Amino acid sequence: MGFDRKILEASLKAGSKSSYLPFSLHIFESVSSTNQILWDLLHQGAEAGCVVIATQQTAGRGQWGRQWISHTGGLYLSVAIAPKLEASASHQLTLASAWGIAAQLRQCGVSVGIKWPNDLVLEGRKLGGILTETKVSHGQIAQAVIGVGINWANPVPETGINLELWQAAQATKPISCLEMLTCTVLQGIESGMQCLSQEGISILLSRYLDLLTNIGDRVYINSHAGIVVGVTSQGNLQLRMATDNTDELIKPEISVEPGIISLGYSKSSV
Repeated sequence: MGFDRKILEASLKAGSKSSYLPFSLHIFESVSSTNQILWDLLHQGAEAGCVVIATQQTAGRGQWGRQWISHTGGLYLSVAIAPKLEASASHQLTLASAWGIAAQLRQCGVSVGIKWPNDLVLEGRKLGGILTETKVSHGQIAQAVIGVGINWANPVPETGINLELWQAAQATKPISCLEMLTCTVLQGIESGMQCLSQEGISILLSRYLDLLTNIGDRVYINSHAGIVVGVTSQGNLQLRMATDNTDELIKPEISVEPGIISLGYSKSSV
């Protein structure tokens, strides 16, 4: 699948509202992993704003070391940033990216939501995901790579959805081409990072929660029922748990770190 750099560059220029991330584009048909290629470029002296884009990955990475299946026809990209954050706040980069991309797609007419903590969903199925990787020095994030995979025209599992097939059933085609999708994703990451750095985590988190599809979901931890009521500024899921003897949901709430519980796309459990 061909990728037209000129169309992407023109779209980015037309939609640019700032120079928060001066994008430097590196475009490939196929790579092992866009995150890995970008880390290699950073080791060679690349700076924040460097972007690696591919339409296939042969060794894509997902959250917690999982393999990310990256068939030809999808969008796989990674962006280098240099956030001024403590290492303990690294999950805020994922929250910012997820909100920014979802918000940009919604402005284009694609009704995307967020599944905690890092998935983009459309009509209840997975449209894409985000993988944030960081390098830490003296307790601060020195470098970060935001990796994004979006289903465009690639085959997907039953729990997934690709944007081309979804658009075929719509009255209009909000995203006209892969280059427009790429531009929308990059502008989404940029707007998310701007919100985090300029308006702070409280504002960002309120906007993230507005698009979170999991509020009110029932989950189970060691057979104990709880209801999703929010997300903390550190990216933890907030649950209101039932008492031991009844199904009545009461305070206090508990906080669950990413990776401890998987919400999935059906009934969730640990």
